[in-house]
Amino acid sequence: MRGEFELIARYFAPLAEAAPGAQGLRNDAALVDLAGPAGPAGDHSLVLTVDAMVAGVHFLPEDPPETIGRKLLRVNLSDLAAMGARPRGYLLAAAFPRDIDEAWIAAFAAGLAEDQAIFGVALYGGDTVSTPGPLTLSLTAFGEVPKDRALSRATARAGDLVYVSGTIGDGLLGLEALRGGLPGVPEDHRAYLAARYRLPEPRLELGRRLAEDGLASAALDVSDGLAADLGHIAEESGLAAEIETGAVPLSPAARGVLEAAPERLPELLGGGDDYELLFTAEPGRAGEVAALAAALDLPLTAVGRMAAGRGLIARDPAGAEVTLEGTGWRHF
Repeated sequence: MRGEFELIARYFAPLAEAAPGAQGLRNDAALVDLAGPAGPAGDHSLVLTVDAMVAGVHFLPEDPPETIGRKLLRVNLSDLAAMGARPRGYLLAAAFPRDIDEAWIAAFAAGLAEDQAIFGVALYGGDTVSTPGPLTLSLTAFGEVPKDRALSRATARAGDLVYVSGTIGDGLLGLEALRGGLPGVPEDHRAYLAARYRLPEPRLELGRRLAEDGLASAALDVSDGLAADLGHIAEESGLAAEIETGAVPLSPAARGVLEAAPERLPELLGGGDDYELLFTAEPGRAGEVAALAAALDLPLTAVGRMAAGRGLIARDPAGAEVTLEGTGWRHF
């Protein structure tokens, strides 16, 4: 079986050739230009994204239903953030097992309602069916971005610095904690990591500012893992990328795990489900990035740079290369 991106390129990208805004299915979301004013700031493009979640693959079957609903919405909002879009609403398709309890569905809907209020979105429609297989959920989110301001993963430039928001590796470790791992980790750290896995934070305001201020040259969200997703930026931009592993921001919980097991560094660089924003910017705009970090009260850390060439390399503080083979989430 080919990998996810190979399957998309071979079988589905040709179906999108007549839709320029689909960008060959190589970005976090698609763009549709809107004629005339579409919002308070003038002409906008509609931004569309869809993500599916399957029990046992994207969440644990025993996870609380309200957090499953919230995560489903948030991972889609994260794709909108990666394009610099302001969210407006969503469509929902749910394939519920025939034996599901109505109380489970009520709690799932309550979780969605809670995050609708937080992020200012509403449900516009969808479909509900039964299935003999695992619980399967699909959500299509849509928003808007000022025309010609949408962020892309294919527009990084040689010499750009690579930044990431927040901290990296928490999603991977949170899943491990929920599965009964990390026995030596303090309980408060385990709870923090589990919450980061179950309820990622879509960096919507950061994405909007990066787009509207023209600060980022390229961006995407960290869903497959820092190394894999930076590799996507490098490949789509026709460049090489370098990660300085000593600069990668870690939470106190993740740092404690790494101090106890330094050999786990490639795992943390490759683990998915962080949903932070990874973006590139000109070195001369580092002061603006720092000012934005302060304004949002959100760490924005330079972790590497883009260069001419191809491929991805990671180096430790001593300059030695760190092997990253096999990192990053793969469905196939």
